[in-house]
Amino acid sequence: MSEMVRLIRYSTLLSNRRFLTKQELLDVQEVSLATFKRDIAKLRDQMNVPIVFDRELGGYRLDKTTERTELPGFWFSQEEILALLTIQSMISELEPGLLGPKIKPLQDRLNTILASQGLDADVLTQRVRLLQAGKRRMPLKSIETVAKATLERKQVKVLHFNRQNGEKAERVISPQQLLYYRDNWYVDAWCHLRGGVRSFAIDAFENAEMLDKPAKELDPPTLKKNMNSGYGIFGGQATGVAKLQFSAARARWVQFEEWHPNQKGTLAKDGSYTLEVPYSDDRELIGDILRFGSDVKVLGPAPLVKQFRKELEKMVADYKLVGQ
Repeated sequence: MSEMVRLIRYSTLLSNRRFLTKQELLDVQEVSLATFKRDIAKLRDQMNVPIVFDRELGGYRLDKTTERTELPGFWFSQEEILALLTIQSMISELEPGLLGPKIKPLQDRLNTILASQGLDADVLTQRVRLLQAGKRRMPLKSIETVAKATLERKQVKVLHFNRQNGEKAERVISPQQLLYYRDNWYVDAWCHLRGGVRSFAIDAFENAEMLDKPAKELDPPTLKKNMNSGYGIFGGQATGVAKLQFSAARARWVQFEEWHPNQKGTLAKDGSYTLEVPYSDDRELIGDILRFGSDVKVLGPAPLVKQFRKELEKMVADYKLVGQ
């Protein structure tokens, strides 16, 4: 008998009886006293089964006052079931058709349990809404293959479309971690073609095939150093610190935003807000700065100021009327 089957059997036995003595449980389960103690501890601490020892009865019983509901091998409170359904609804909104079908059996079971408690799961999911902007279409097979390889620690052969230069290249990557960023999926991976860590948009994979080869492993500190130092999706060591000054009107929002884990912010007496953000590649950073129009001023460093001014001049030139 497997451990999981044995543990679930405790719940079944106690559900059908008012109580059972320790010796009765030992005899039925055919386990040693040491195994019995470990089982009871695991049922309580890891599986949240409300099993208690009743001194008056002289045996073990289920505590009916905890208002917990049983799923196969697990017990959930009403609050936990609501949390699971809320998370499932969010996942479905984030990536329709990706994970929804795979967890539908659990969702159906949760819906049944909620209905038995007078709650409507459909009404709940209608109260969770996510708005997406800039979401790109992605082949379902690509994300499934990359996710599977990431969890099973396998290499993946991909046909990658480089949107920067419009070229396609076959690469072998060792996925390290998945990243959901700005409504799109990415994978941080070791690129065997380039011999370094790269972040790839999974929707740029026209084909993905998991190989029967172990992935190259990077220790967490190395991965964090490579991927978290830059700004946004661009990894690598930070090469500069952008210094941005926001108007008092815009500062009411920006001062509460996190642009980078290592950012620094200063609120001035006049209400303006200065934000310092490390970056390694200025492309995404400049795009974010432009969103604020005249409510932001780039104070430094000099290379960023120069590049930002260049972008502004190009924009102005595009809007000049002929003959003016």
